[in-house]
Amino acid sequence: MHNTPLKTDKNRLTAYTLTEILVVLVIIGILVLLALPNLLPLITKAKSTEAKVQLEHIQTLEKNYFYEHSKYTNDLTELGFIQEKLSTDTKDGRANYRIEITNFTNTTFTAKATAVVDFNGNGTFNVWQIDQDKTLKEVTPD
Repeated sequence: MHNTPLKTDKNRLTAYTLTEILVVLVIIGILVLLALPNLLPLITKAKSTEAKVQLEHIQTLEKNYFYEHSKYTNDLTELGFIQEKLSTDTKDGRANYRIEITNFTNTTFTAKATAVVDFNGNGTFNVWQIDQDKTLKEVTPD
């Protein structure tokens, strides 16, 4: 009969207890909650980059359309602009802004990007606007 040695304290593995891990997770959670209000303006600013890029793209498409047809249009399809799926419409949608041409004449146009998500939860939706002269401005800050 073989004699198997009993495990002793020197053979034990050192590890963290479940209580220690939970305390660390609670501390991390508290730090995140304290930092989140300070980070919301940065998150909003980063997301507004999407609106700026899309509106500048619309302005370029409108200029090209104007050179070919001597007028502006309000038809995004005619411009060749495809609105990406909105984050609120489908689970695989990624766009946070709805793009539209709000005003147009033969010599002018205004395009608008309206947020479909309230980034900081204050009830205000971010709106950006651009015109034929590439004047980009934030109409409604979030």
